Amino acid sequence: MRIHLSLRLAGLLAGPLYSLVALAHTTPVPMPVQVQVQQVTVGATRDPVDKSYRKLLQGLDRFERDHALAPQALLRFRLLPRQPGVDMTGVQLRIAGDSISIALPLAEDNSFAPVRNAQAAREDAVLIANRKATSMSWRAQVITPGLPPGTRRLGDLRLECRVGMDSGLISNDPQIIAWLSSMLYSTDKVCSEADGNYLFFTQRPLFGVTLVHGERRVSLPFTMLYAGGEQTPASLPYCDCQVLLEHTYYAPLWDNSWPDDTVLEFTYMDEVAP
Repeated sequence: MRIHLSLRLAGLLAGPLYSLVALAHTTPVPMPVQVQVQQVTVGATRDPVDKSYRKLLQGLDRFERDHALAPQALLRFRLLPRQPGVDMTGVQLRIAGDSISIALPLAEDNSFAPVRNAQAAREDAVLIANRKATSMSWRAQVITPGLPPGTRRLGDLRLECRVGMDSGLISNDPQIIAWLSSMLYSTDKVCSEADGNYLFFTQRPLFGVTLVHGERRVSLPFTMLYAGGEQTPASLPYCDCQVLLEHTYYAPLWDNSWPDDTVLEFTYMDEVAP
């Protein structure tokens, strides 16, 4: 039985607050691990859930350490809309410390390459955007170039989960919830056990997902689509899938009978006749 983090936290706190962890499916953009940075100042709206730069570096370390899961893959991070009507044009992002401000250039899909800066790490800097953080979700993306359109590679998703967890990419997560989630859900538990419930995203609303390896083909059940079909109007504001619910799916990261080269094929709602 898949036991969600939200249910565990609800039992501990006797309240409705919880958060789901999720990822986005995107097209990769080449990433330099080391890039030249320019100190700048941009307008920003501070928020209690600005992302930790040190945590992002932990995610980058994880990517380099476990790169064998997806040896040809590239790593980027991406900002996604979380609430209805969020304007994602003109988003600016920077690393902000006590004495340093470094612009992170965003691609057209609002993704960016991680950079290493020793001073920002020493100052325990944060990543700040010129949007309220509760209006956006932060995601890691690990994508092997050259895959057919409408597909993902399972090894990429396994590594993506580990990077996302180590990077602390949990949006709209009050500090107490973040503390409890770190106790209950380590990276290894989330990304290696059947009840990890790590959400992934596609670009378009999903109709179905099929796992393919050689002659073996298995369609994911409904319980692994649309955040498990368990979201309610009361709980949805605390899920990163808030405006992307029809784009979500779980992958069998824990199932070693599906090797890393397994391909996930997506069927989209706009491809299926009414």
